[in-house]
Amino acid sequence: MDKSFLKKLGLKKYNAGTSTGLESTNSSKYIKSFSPVDGEFIGSVSKTTRAEYDQVIATAQAAFKTWRTMPAPKRGEIVRQYGEALRANKEALGQLVSYEMGKSLQEGWGEVQEMIDICDFAVGLSRQLYGLSMHSERPNHRMFEQWHALGIVGIISAFNFPVAVWSWNSMIALVCGDVCVWKPSEKAPLCAVACQNIFHQVLKENNVPEGVSCMINGDYRVGEMLTKDERIPLISATGSTRMGKIVGATVAARMGKSLLELGGNNAIIISPKADLEAVLIGAVFGAVGTCGQRCTSTRRLIIHESIYDKVKDKLVKAYQQIKIGNPLDENNHVGPLIDTDAVASYSKAIEAIKAEGGKMVVEGGVLSGGIYDSGCYVKPAIAEIANDAAIVKTETFAPILYLLKYTELEEAIAIQNNVPQGLSSAIMTNDLREAELFLSVAGSDCGIANVNIGTSGAEIGGAFGGEKETGGGRESGSDAWKAYMRRQTNTINYSTTVPLAQGIKFDL
Repeated sequence: MDKSFLKKLGLKKYNAGTSTGLESTNSSKYIKSFSPVDGEFIGSVSKTTRAEYDQVIATAQAAFKTWRTMPAPKRGEIVRQYGEALRANKEALGQLVSYEMGKSLQEGWGEVQEMIDICDFAVGLSRQLYGLSMHSERPNHRMFEQWHALGIVGIISAFNFPVAVWSWNSMIALVCGDVCVWKPSEKAPLCAVACQNIFHQVLKENNVPEGVSCMINGDYRVGEMLTKDERIPLISATGSTRMGKIVGATVAARMGKSLLELGGNNAIIISPKADLEAVLIGAVFGAVGTCGQRCTSTRRLIIHESIYDKVKDKLVKAYQQIKIGNPLDENNHVGPLIDTDAVASYSKAIEAIKAEGGKMVVEGGVLSGGIYDSGCYVKPAIAEIANDAAIVKTETFAPILYLLKYTELEEAIAIQNNVPQGLSSAIMTNDLREAELFLSVAGSDCGIANVNIGTSGAEIGGAFGGEKETGGGRESGSDAWKAYMRRQTNTINYSTTVPLAQGIKFDL
């Protein structure tokens, strides 16, 4: 396999270092990265020690004092240049994402494109960090609010989007005047090193302290350093609901702020008034894209009883055409799961389906031999099962799709909402009334609700996030930037007296 993209990104085997902007690291322990594509060793990064962590935070704190005073449009210019650097490295970085994480090459390039898009968005945002002016009840007073940078933003990202989610947070935070400390997933650390290397070159060319963007490496114990650190006012964490509950409680205990993007258990309601061709594309990509390892992956299809068999037959035929293999080969639709632990969770879920009375419509299974010898390749599966089965309410990060049946739309919406998670949802219908009901207050309880597109994927212009056990956070577009800043209300008295609010008199 041609791995020239590693050289283009400046990566070598045993590529040690925390990529923090520090000259070197003294850590003797390493995280080794193996590709789920072929099982081969790619490289390693050193685990961040406590002493190194404190040095990183001190470096970030010093950089913040400079960065926060730079005019926001100037900060936007740095981000613009990073977007240009990403454009120049898109092909190689997308290949690395595909090889280290396992998603298809098209999805790898798409993830880098998301980074480029959020840079463009952030550049415009750097001139639109608006406050408000309010009328004061006191004469000759002006009252207004403005927004200030928070300080250090700690970013904990997951393996499934090893570069894009960091950029959603960091590019917005940076134009807001914050500096960032990133703990990437230990399952895809080299993607993070590559991103940092590219960004640090941009910072160096502009004489900006490298501490503006730092990185630490390690397992949950390094993450705990971030979450417990009172020097970090905001933690943005992406991952499982279990992880998010721990992070949220830890940060709240020190009165910090957290932005949580957690699990999803996403459904598409398929109406008898739907365009079934659109259904097929949205449902299949949603279920098998990234081998079912997106937080927005389609887990459930809630199908009207009158078209249930027809939709099921179309899905079975479509699944027979899915090509599973090396994700860097653009002829393949599905690559591997991230590691053998994920394969074990997949197999356990299929056992649970059968134990709870489910019927396999498309059988799953672990693949072996040839390219599959990494032990990370599985077959996308489809199951019929009762909507209240425990396994249906559990997020399994794998390509398993559940088929559920409904009679009335209100019933379908109730089924859709009857899970602990609340990230993404969709309805397929050409009936305006059905679409509007789904989007109404009596409809989907998710942070994302779509009509005639699937659950998977999101544009950077809209705020991304969900409700319930998905955490309630919002990243990326719209006014999500407010999460990375602190609000301040200001009143200026330009009179010669000091009138009090609410007409209170206080004479001396």
